[in-house]
Amino acid sequence: MPGIEKLPIEETLEDSPQTRSLLGVFEEDTAAISNYCTQLYQAMHRIYDAQNELSAATHLTSRLLKEYDKQRFPLGGDDEVMSSTLQQFAKVIDELSSCHAVLSTQLADAMMFPITQFKERDLKEILTLKEVFQISSDDHDTAINRYSRLSKRRDNDKLRAEAVEDVYTSRKKQHQTMMHYFCSLNTLQYKKKTALLEPLLGYMQAQISFFKLGSENLTQQWEEFLGTIGTSVQNVRREMEEEVTQMQQTIQDMETSCDPLYAPCDPDPAHSPVCRSLTRKQGYLYIRNKTGLVSSSWERQYFFTQGGNLMQQGRGEVAGGLVTDLDNSSVMAVDSDDRRFCFQVTSFDGKKVVTLQAESRKDCEEWISTINNISKRIYLSENAEEIAARVNQSALEAVTPSPSFQQRHESMRPGSKGRVGRAGSISSVGSEPSPALSVLSLDALVAPETPIQFDIISPVSEENSGQSKAAAQSGRRSNPFGESGDSTSQDGEDSILHQLFIVRFLGSMEVKNTESPDIISETMRQILAARAIHNIFRMTESHLLVTCDCLKLIDPQTQVTRLRFPLSTVIQSASHQDNKRLFGFVLQQAGGRAVCYIFESNNDGEKICDSIGLAKQIAFHSEMDRKASEKRKEQDKAKEKQQEELSKQKQIEKDLEEQSRLIAASSRPANPPASDGQFLVLSNSQSEESDAGGEEGKKRGESEA
Repeated sequence: MPGIEKLPIEETLEDSPQTRSLLGVFEEDTAAISNYCTQLYQAMHRIYDAQNELSAATHLTSRLLKEYDKQRFPLGGDDEVMSSTLQQFAKVIDELSSCHAVLSTQLADAMMFPITQFKERDLKEILTLKEVFQISSDDHDTAINRYSRLSKRRDNDKLRAEAVEDVYTSRKKQHQTMMHYFCSLNTLQYKKKTALLEPLLGYMQAQISFFKLGSENLTQQWEEFLGTIGTSVQNVRREMEEEVTQMQQTIQDMETSCDPLYAPCDPDPAHSPVCRSLTRKQGYLYIRNKTGLVSSSWERQYFFTQGGNLMQQGRGEVAGGLVTDLDNSSVMAVDSDDRRFCFQVTSFDGKKVVTLQAESRKDCEEWISTINNISKRIYLSENAEEIAARVNQSALEAVTPSPSFQQRHESMRPGSKGRVGRAGSISSVGSEPSPALSVLSLDALVAPETPIQFDIISPVSEENSGQSKAAAQSGRRSNPFGESGDSTSQDGEDSILHQLFIVRFLGSMEVKNTESPDIISETMRQILAARAIHNIFRMTESHLLVTCDCLKLIDPQTQVTRLRFPLSTVIQSASHQDNKRLFGFVLQQAGGRAVCYIFESNNDGEKICDSIGLAKQIAFHSEMDRKASEKRKEQDKAKEKQQEELSKQKQIEKDLEEQSRLIAASSRPANPPASDGQFLVLSNSQSEESDAGGEEGKKRGESEA
């Protein structure tokens, strides 16, 4: 007979959609068997009922024939021939009635009993196990959802222990129930053959024994065939017993070996380290789906990588569906407000962003490493795992975050030996660059051999040192970032625009082409890729203050200004095309250097960029107004100076006129001169009276005029 299809008991713990799909096929087959068996049972029951009815009818006929002599027919009279004939018929029919009674008993034992046992015991057992498996599966999903909803901010050991214990119990129960359910379904494939063949075999044997007295040829004709069928039934039964024994042994081994895998997280991380050289991975993840403008829901799906694609498949689905293309994509770990172990996958064009949640930190890091390896097209190579390990090692050498001020200062020196160049580290992997490694090469927008800074570090310059010295001489307190304590309040009071945003610093790096509109998006891509490679999840949270004079990063705890960027040095600002929470701006620093800073905000990054643009416009218009005001002041001063000169000139003319009048008045002789040639000298009083009289006469003349 052909081979028997079986459900793989070894894959019950993984509970993949492929296993569920195969289970659905077996369940459909069980339903079809149950339907067909019910119809066959009804047909055989009709045969049994008909045989019982035939036996009862034959016995009744025989009894009626025996009672013929007792009947009193008005017209028949005593007919001895008829009576003896009927007695013979009664005897034969009575013997036939006994044969039919024996046939009914044989049909009940050989035909109805096997199919009744299969219908009432085996099929009902399958249905019961199906209900128990469905309940355990629902309990497992409930426990997983409860465990996944554990809050990261309010970490309660008791709740976490209860959730882990609940997941352990439900997963163990589901695994054991599923294994027994699979065992019953596999056994059913054997039982359905015996359940169909044994009733037919019993029916035929009963009929042959019924007709054996009068049909020896029929018996010889069917004996060989029935003997062959009986031998096949015995072989199938023997194979079923061996398979049941093997499956029971497998269940015992799986229960012993899979006990540590029931827990959702590994209690000993050192026992199972993270594998970063994977190019294929599959497993269950939660995906965040938007249900509204600000609301979202999480759905548990089975995810797997297929070539350069990320696929998902739900339970009951035959095939998986495409989620996103992983070629040249970016992946990074993100912090979610209500979930742990989350990471985000962004497509190469930035138009699609998928947020996923893993079951543990190890699983999350392995997914990030796998997607990062696939995005570099490493899976197309022959030795994919070896190349992935080499790429990860080269990436670690290419991008090294500096954790202290001293490393930052050393990296800014021209001849620093601690600076690690990307091009040199990448080319050192092999003599011939592979396509996977060529993806890591820097774009022309970014300055070569520049490190990426993942922490907030104030730029060291002579200007800051000079300001600190001046602040020390003036007696003002200065903070460690090169700003005095009064500058913040002074900028905030004098500025027209005063907006505060909560941001998290992702990184900064020196750029080369400051006029290109793609410089900020390229910097975002490289910084996010570097953070994903290093598994850097910590981000420094700050308050970004936007004023008309400058941009400030303020420590939310101490209110100390970490960094201060004059608004005049901001060249451009932009947000991410798809993830609007990411934004950045380019600053022009001393010496012609340009640095791009990348941040993540709680709200829309476009609003922050618009606020920066508004601040620049306000500063521009304020500067124009200031220049216009200074110009008006200069014009007013020139007019005042001209008026003063005119008034001075008029006063001089008035004084000259007065002097000429006085000279003319003094030249007229008031008294004749003396005969001896001496002039008459007037007294002071007389001269004053004459002057007064002259002035009164002048005023009188002016009034008359």
